[in-house]
This record gives sequence, structure tokens and C-alpha cells, in this order.
Amino acid sequence: MLFLYTCKQAHQKLSEDLDRQLSLAERAQLKLHLSMCRSCSNFGTQMRTIRSAMKQMAAGKSSDQD
Repeated sequence: MLFLYTCKQAHQKLSEDLDRQLSLAERAQLKLHLSMCRSCSNFGTQMRTIRSAMKQMAAGKSSDQD
């Protein structure tokens, strides 16, 4: 059954998407929600940016310790 995620559910799925691959149904529902909700789309962009920055910081710290 296809239904629309609430913003709270979309935030949860955006977070889960950083840690595991979402199922096809989850990705479809999330994509549908993000296509209609600018706030959640912005939230997802912010989360990906923060994750990327943290990975870069971690890589920089490990190379500094050598």
C-alpha cells in the first residue's frame, strides 16, 4: 500500500538512508514526499552535507596522526 510519509517519517527515512539502503518502496515513498516538501528536501541536503564534512574531518584527523 502506497501512502504519503509525514515529515517526521521522511526525516527518519532520510537518516536511515545514510546508514543502509532503503527498500524500493521506501525510496519511492520518500522521493514522492521530497518532491512535494521543500523543507524535507532541504533537510536531506543538510544531512548529506554534514555527513560528507564529518567524513572529510575524520579522514584529515587520521592522516594527521601518521
